[in-house]
Amino acid sequence: MSENQVNSPVQAEEAPEQDINILKKDRLDKLADLRSNGTDPYQITKFDVTGHAADYKAEYEAKEAEIIAAADGDEEKINAGLEALHANTVRLAGRIMSWRDMGKANFIDLRDSTDRIQVYIRSNDVGADIFKEFKKKWDIGDVIGVEGFVFRTRKGEISLHAQKITLLSKSLLPLPEKWHGLKDQDTRYRQRYLDLIVNPEVKDTFVKRSLILKEIRNYLDNLGYIEVETPVLLPIQIAAAARPFVTHHNTLDMDMFMRIETELNLKKLIVGGFNRVYEVGRIFRNEGMDTSHNPEFTTIEMYQAYTDYIGMMDLIENMYRTLAFKICGSDTISYQGVDIELGKPWERLTMVEAVKKYAGVDYNEWATDEDARACAKAHEVEVEEGEHATKGHVLIAFFDAFVEDKLIQPTIIYDYPVENSPLAKRKSSDPAFTERFEYFIYCREMGNAFSELNDPIDQKERFVQQVEARRALGDMTGEVDEDFVTALEYGMPPTGGLGLGLDRLVMLLTDSASIRDVLLFPTMKPIPANSGRTKAESEEE
Repeated sequence: MSENQVNSPVQAEEAPEQDINILKKDRLDKLADLRSNGTDPYQITKFDVTGHAADYKAEYEAKEAEIIAAADGDEEKINAGLEALHANTVRLAGRIMSWRDMGKANFIDLRDSTDRIQVYIRSNDVGADIFKEFKKKWDIGDVIGVEGFVFRTRKGEISLHAQKITLLSKSLLPLPEKWHGLKDQDTRYRQRYLDLIVNPEVKDTFVKRSLILKEIRNYLDNLGYIEVETPVLLPIQIAAAARPFVTHHNTLDMDMFMRIETELNLKKLIVGGFNRVYEVGRIFRNEGMDTSHNPEFTTIEMYQAYTDYIGMMDLIENMYRTLAFKICGSDTISYQGVDIELGKPWERLTMVEAVKKYAGVDYNEWATDEDARACAKAHEVEVEEGEHATKGHVLIAFFDAFVEDKLIQPTIIYDYPVENSPLAKRKSSDPAFTERFEYFIYCREMGNAFSELNDPIDQKERFVQQVEARRALGDMTGEVDEDFVTALEYGMPPTGGLGLGLDRLVMLLTDSASIRDVLLFPTMKPIPANSGRTKAESEEE
């Protein structure tokens, strides 16, 4: 029995490589035969489609119901109406996903970008020669064009009756077995094209991603924000905690750095007179990977003149509710089995209040840095030794150890220590803290916002402190961004700024457990050719 006579694709994912090579050779032989007979599917440049499978199925069902209702039980009128309906010729194109050989009549499942539809192919309709070629030289996985009419089979399935068929592209590799799909996660991420072919529900996630981005743009545009683009390649490495990727510009003979944020350039635009700007920016950080981190990812950063971090709190709460309704139809969504209530007012806690609530430790009882370090030791919270472990550093360590994993429902944590907020404005009531917040959902930080620091003297001092702290640890990289300081010296108005990770937002609104599930092509370690190692072994290294 030939491959195209079975009900579904072979189990390519689980088949030994030698078997796949045999199947590939068989398909290459078929391609050679086609070409020798004057048919080369790769030379076809165009096939005009008149619609899509999902639309034609829905349209036929609706018109069929109208005909039956209008006939009022008259079988002759029903049959006449359906015959007239069958006179409408349509053209569809897609991939053969399964095949049922019944001699001179065959049924295939054709999948296009919208849905699958059964296609009835008969020798008398398409012609004996093309039907013979179809049965002998075509395979599951091939991309084909079909011209015919939509009808309902005796078993009740809306199908396409083929009158002409055209081979548009030959598939040289077998697809994974239909009923099991493509289950191996590593293969799914590495070969997303194959994942999309055999697991069509995966496409829904990326359609939603596109809709989410569209609705974010609509939301910000309606508030008067202007979308801008800023450079990805930067001439200096700033002294931020994130580690950049380094490349070399040959003409200028200088190293350049892939951006780790879009913040500084966007704030320069606020200095220049833009009142509200945002950027959907690809960001690159040379750091670890896990279920919520990828070396390249997408952020959306927005800056608004004449507001503060409280204004940005209100903006982000309302934006999430709007997105939830637009994308999910409700402001209460399910994520990993937990109902997330985006519609209720989000809890707002200062970092001091959060640590007191969840760790039972009161920052205000620490009179000195030594007191803070002693408290950390008593609670087995790890902090740096010596003077670098200030009260602020210890508070952050307590938050990381006791608080973050409790923040399931949307929670805003605000007023961060100045030690880890070099770009945020100090609180006038307590200069040890800044007007900064992060918001958390399902124990995951989702975004970060400030009342932006616009004091050039303070900003320069903090940049210098960052550089000196790195030097003290033996890291000689990182510079002060003098141009940004110069921009602030010309005067930046009071500004609220917020950055969020688009990928984590998409994870939330599509109920995806891993960031790799919402990236079409996540970063993966290559498997060396002829290494003899399994995919899993390669990933573990």
